[in-house]
Amino acid sequence: MYVVSPLTEKQPYQFPYLPPYAGALQAPATAGPDGHFDTIPIGTPEFEAAHVYACVRRVLDICESYLGREIPWFFEPTYDRLEIVPRLRWDNAQSGYGFLEMGEDLARGEPQPFALNFDSVAHEIGHLIIFGVMGAPQFDPPHEYFGYHEAVSDFIALIGLLHFDTAMDLLLRRTRGNLLIANELDRFGELSDEKQVRLFSHSLRMSDVSAEVHDLSKPFAGALFDILIEIYQVLLFERELSDLDPREFRDLRSELSEDDLEQQLSASLSGNEGRHFALKSALEEARDLVGETLVRSWEELDPETLDYRWAAEAMIVAAEEGRCGRFVGSIIDNFAWRGIL
Repeated sequence: MYVVSPLTEKQPYQFPYLPPYAGALQAPATAGPDGHFDTIPIGTPEFEAAHVYACVRRVLDICESYLGREIPWFFEPTYDRLEIVPRLRWDNAQSGYGFLEMGEDLARGEPQPFALNFDSVAHEIGHLIIFGVMGAPQFDPPHEYFGYHEAVSDFIALIGLLHFDTAMDLLLRRTRGNLLIANELDRFGELSDEKQVRLFSHSLRMSDVSAEVHDLSKPFAGALFDILIEIYQVLLFERELSDLDPREFRDLRSELSEDDLEQQLSASLSGNEGRHFALKSALEEARDLVGETLVRSWEELDPETLDYRWAAEAMIVAAEEGRCGRFVGSIIDNFAWRGIL
């Protein structure tokens, strides 16, 4: 992949106008004497270029490590590299055939580049990674296919965030290990403390959402989040870091109010102020079990016929064949509770 920063205003790519960009370019970001890019001043176009490139590379590395092989670009052999455009004067971001383009958020007056928002970059590259493993549909797929893409790209961003020690440390210290209370992990695409694109922790089922793609994505994304949290909670219970029996977890989630559930979980974790690294180890293991199961499930799916039920069943198969086998029941129950199975 490579980064291009147009010198003049560029319109977003739209078929038949596709890469490579042929206009004048700003000077590229350059490495310091040690080969690293950490001396580039924040607030410069070069910093945005280096940042978006690093985010893309990191998310791709994570997914390839879970899959156990290199993930090709779905647009090969037309293009052998992905073109990344760090910033357009546009209030959106998109990935497509040979490109990734990041716009800017204008909601707060001062433009905020999406290239500096890890969630936004990870979500967009998530679409390309799914295409690279599963393939792209040649004909119109079922409508749930598009909801699946949105849900899973969101979750890839969440899994990616959990690979940063600073983010995980902040998350666990603020929540004391109770990840069902409002926190950074739950807020996807966060732009400030008051604004975020979507929430993961919710109780929406298939009967509660519309056919609009982002709304439709919520039950599947919520199920993935619940699976992650439930496996994390099981690990805490097994390691005597929580006295909340995970076998009662699903009943608690469906029967208690959000406030009551937060109190139950917080009370069960009240003695863990000095056990930060034990909590972190459990969360890292849950992250990798769910991430690996999800990524490997893509090899079981056909984009031409993918629907939510098949996608859930593919995760069950991937869990049974991988390291997540003892948590198959959790996967089944959470998808069933959402009305997907």
